[in-house]
Amino acid sequence: MLTKIIATLGPATSEVGIIVRLIEEGARVFRLNFSHGSFDSFGKMLGSVREASRTVGIHVGVMGDLCGPKIRIGEVIPGGVTLVVGDTLVIQSKPHIGGQPAATSPAGASTFSITAPQVLSDIAPGDRLLIDDGNVRSLVIEKYGEGDSLRLHCQITSGGLVTRAKGVNLPDSKLTVPSLTEYDKECVRWAVKHELDLLALSFVRKAADVVELKEMLKALAPPGEPTIPIVAKIEKPQAVADLENILKVSEGVMVARGDLGVEMDLTEVPIIQKRIISFAHEHGRPVIVATQMLQSMIENSQPTRAEVSDVANAIYDGAGKVMLSGETAVGKYPVATVQMMARIAKSTQDHLIANPDTYGLAWSRPAKWRTTGRRSAALSYGVRQIVRDYAAKFVVLWSQRGGGARYISLTRVNVPILACSSEEAALRRMSFLFGVHPIYMAQPASIEAFGTSIDKLILEKNWATIGDPYVLIAGEPIGTAGVTNIVALRHLGGEKAG
Repeated sequence: MLTKIIATLGPATSEVGIIVRLIEEGARVFRLNFSHGSFDSFGKMLGSVREASRTVGIHVGVMGDLCGPKIRIGEVIPGGVTLVVGDTLVIQSKPHIGGQPAATSPAGASTFSITAPQVLSDIAPGDRLLIDDGNVRSLVIEKYGEGDSLRLHCQITSGGLVTRAKGVNLPDSKLTVPSLTEYDKECVRWAVKHELDLLALSFVRKAADVVELKEMLKALAPPGEPTIPIVAKIEKPQAVADLENILKVSEGVMVARGDLGVEMDLTEVPIIQKRIISFAHEHGRPVIVATQMLQSMIENSQPTRAEVSDVANAIYDGAGKVMLSGETAVGKYPVATVQMMARIAKSTQDHLIANPDTYGLAWSRPAKWRTTGRRSAALSYGVRQIVRDYAAKFVVLWSQRGGGARYISLTRVNVPILACSSEEAALRRMSFLFGVHPIYMAQPASIEAFGTSIDKLILEKNWATIGDPYVLIAGEPIGTAGVTNIVALRHLGGEKAG
């Protein structure tokens, strides 16, 4: 399967046996959500993934998802507080138990505190203040005081129940709070120490947020070693506005439709999703589409027809990765969910492959690569054309650190890419790439020895039959990172093409 499935780990998927099943059904990247759990629990889940990977003999990656400065409602009286349209809502800097009287609030108002009171200074009258994924909506009418006495008076425009720790969104406010919190920095240090393969950065508003994390990772990495790639989560209006600059400094982006659907008009989310995928592909960046893809399978063994269409349409749009969240973290049917996601992806891929000229974005070359002058970009485009003209069954390459595999993946060849390396970390990172199947192999002595070894492997796995054509890519001397200078047309069994 070419599309990659990301499964979120959680109470339903923390044991080795269940993770083995998820890998067998098609999961190739596992997400550790740092918003829920402890470092001890993260370590246990990471260990389970590594053990499951060894058990099935398939390399998989682990992505840590940083929380960012998530703003939440503070303490609230038991049972919560129900707000109705027209009510006055007061948010104050000082800690306060929501639902209890407050001397500084007007009669009849409901007063709450939030977990990041410093953001109150960034909010102005006329801004929207949303609670619980927008289920409770209000408009800031007035702002009083300063420092510890700062408070906002809001009018409820859409009511509902407010309980402790519900999320707060401020779509109109230009927040100055940093993207990386102190807890996030602890998570980054833990990720580097435990050799995670990807990091997803939340609360991205501008390219500088990604650069800040890159600098931290660079400082933590051993000299000469690659840093953990960063996936920028696009979930705020400011990130959509600065998308091009964010793409330039990140290794991938995630269409995080949860907060995106709260921060922006819900009807715009499908349009924004298409725009992000198109723009990212143009710049040669992988895209994950996430949130509620098969949400109903948290409770049910079958998805809705709309959910199936949603997953398929993300792939038709050009997304190379689709992500499951609560469906696998806490759902009742995690294995069935991954199995269903894989079935949808394969069915969609088969249709795309059969109609390559109908779906231009899904199989097109990143437009920005035409002007880079990079050898790898030009080579990968040539390989894409060769695969189509030669009807190759595979692309096989030696990619010591994964760079060559990334370029070939992003040109969207419509056949499996068998990417070989002797570096375990590189193999895990390559598991994230569309179409790439990472394979461990001791470094061969020559290009010819590499071809012989890969022929033997393909035949042993019954992936093809003798005489099938494939494209082999490597560098001379083999194993040297950044050197790719040979493209050979071969037939399985050792015969070179004429």
